[in-house]
Amino acid sequence: MVSMKDIATACGVSIATVSKALNDHKDIGVETKEHIKQKAKEMGYFPNSAAKALKTKRSYNIGVLFAVDDHSGLTHDYFAYVLDSLKCTMEARGYDITFINGSSVRPNKMSYLEHCRYRGFDGVVIANTQFSRSEVMELVQSDIPSVTIDHLFNNVSAIMSDNVKGMRDLLHYIYEKGHRKIAYIHGADSSVTRSRLTSFYKTAAELGIDVPDEYIGEAAYRDTKAAHIETERLLDLKDRPTCILYPDDFACFGGINAINERGLRIPNDISVAGYDGIRIGRHVEPTLTTVKQDTLRLGQLAAEKLLSLIEHPKTTIIEQIIVEGEVYPGGSVGAV
Repeated sequence: MVSMKDIATACGVSIATVSKALNDHKDIGVETKEHIKQKAKEMGYFPNSAAKALKTKRSYNIGVLFAVDDHSGLTHDYFAYVLDSLKCTMEARGYDITFINGSSVRPNKMSYLEHCRYRGFDGVVIANTQFSRSEVMELVQSDIPSVTIDHLFNNVSAIMSDNVKGMRDLLHYIYEKGHRKIAYIHGADSSVTRSRLTSFYKTAAELGIDVPDEYIGEAAYRDTKAAHIETERLLDLKDRPTCILYPDDFACFGGINAINERGLRIPNDISVAGYDGIRIGRHVEPTLTTVKQDTLRLGQLAAEKLLSLIEHPKTTIIEQIIVEGEVYPGGSVGAV
């Protein structure tokens, strides 16, 4: 490994001069500084990360706690794009990201907080995990800067997709298409589900839409089998809905299969709508009507807020930041 001493010998200067040049000190000539930097690059010099951490009191490494119940991991359509945006923003600022083992069975028996301290993370992003777990609570209540995505704690900044407005806009769009018999298969209980379901009921009431209890069902997010079963139940109703909303786009495909198996056509016989705006929904026929969440913005804001907490802790406000999505019309909701 190339050291500062090697560079000093090659340039005929002192180690102190090399250190000043590589750290952009002003008390060294521009030509000398550039010459030393060029020579260091040619020799393949990289500063020792441990030494840098000792000097700056930072590891330039961010922990990401991300655990999904269906074990889809980074193939999870929605969160994959959010985390990719987070990663790109962090890397542009010179930070690396490391995933924290979210499994309930960890070989080292460390809690999330212990893992973070062991790795020396400068901060943590928490996304799509069981937020009520005691070790998650322990982590967010610690002195490690943290930001959550799509979940709200009192003492932690949160980047939230606007689920209330998203559902309201989607229901208004479907209403304008003439639908009055609208069913909703919502996701499993979570803050996101509660926001969407409350917004669904509130918007329906404002529009004068009656929602019978049998029009409401539940299927876990991304669970195509459960969505299929709930869709069959709705199709068996004597007064069946003209449009069915699903927890997310992926689960919606289970409902579409159930409808196709009955020999019904979308949207001629019945309409469907998803949520999230995943790319595959634009490549099916008919294209999927959905709410496209701004995954790029969500990831960027999560990174920027966490970096601000790390680099400017005294002036960074703990806050909830709402990111709006937009209705993607698609072709799966037809006019009544």
